[in-house]
Amino acid sequence: MNFSEALPTFVITLREGVEAALVVGIVLACLKKAQQSHLNSWVYAGVAAGIAASGFVGVLFNGLLAALSTSNQPYAPVFKQLLEGVLGLVAIAMLSWMLIWMTQQARFLKAEVEGAVTAALTKNTNAGWGVFGLIFIAVLREGFETVIFVSAQFQQGLSPALGALGGLTGAAIIGALLFKWGVKIDIRLFFKFMGILLLLIVAGLAVSALKHFDAAAAILSQIDSKYAGICVFYDRTAQLHSCILGPMVWNAAGVLPDREFPGVILKALLGYRDRIYLLQAVGYTIFLLTVGNLYFQKLNPQATVPSPNTQPARPQ
Repeated sequence: MNFSEALPTFVITLREGVEAALVVGIVLACLKKAQQSHLNSWVYAGVAAGIAASGFVGVLFNGLLAALSTSNQPYAPVFKQLLEGVLGLVAIAMLSWMLIWMTQQARFLKAEVEGAVTAALTKNTNAGWGVFGLIFIAVLREGFETVIFVSAQFQQGLSPALGALGGLTGAAIIGALLFKWGVKIDIRLFFKFMGILLLLIVAGLAVSALKHFDAAAAILSQIDSKYAGICVFYDRTAQLHSCILGPMVWNAAGVLPDREFPGVILKALLGYRDRIYLLQAVGYTIFLLTVGNLYFQKLNPQATVPSPNTQPARPQ
């Protein structure tokens, strides 16, 4: 088993799975409180349907990428690299938005889910379908983000699948500990730690996405001479060069290669690469400065500043 391929999918699936598990646990608790536990089967059906739908989307994406890899069409390699780059950008946008949104809305999650369950229960004839739809959307949303990430990384085989399965199992265990056995877990600290890991993993995805676009441009310039000028940066004297990413600004392949331990672990969890070009370094830095700054702002909202007209209370 290749742990470097399993670790990112484990981290993302665990975090996204815990979010879905929180929604599931809150819904089950609401149904028990409302003495509507006979609707629990709709909750479990929603979980199963959400996981199945996410898996189906993953099969479609990976099937398309595999078809492009084996296609004899001359431009198929270009489209494959472009598709992986676009999937990377979509994964970056979705995971970043969900990370920031969930951090901001976490304090209101319980109230929002309870309100949705209450609204579903008021419609007696459609209560089951209402609960099913709530759970299905919650699970599909988290599963879709994981599927897009895995497809963007073009991770196929047993290791990524086992990483995802391990993440789902961990999320189910945490959900059971919280809601079934009443174990107290600092869920805020858990999401804070996982959020930082996710930031670094997605930053590494930005580096990979740019590499795919560079590869697409390089392949296109080689296939058709009329596109040769697309490589705005091409150093014939350099053994390693990019097409559109600029000069290499980091090369630690001889000291800490990202295909061997411990570099492979750093690559999986921290977005480390043993070779970085200028545009990749800029993209990595901009991502961490913008999305990372927004994330930490949501983690530590500033306390409300008292009005200057407010007088302090006098001691009694």
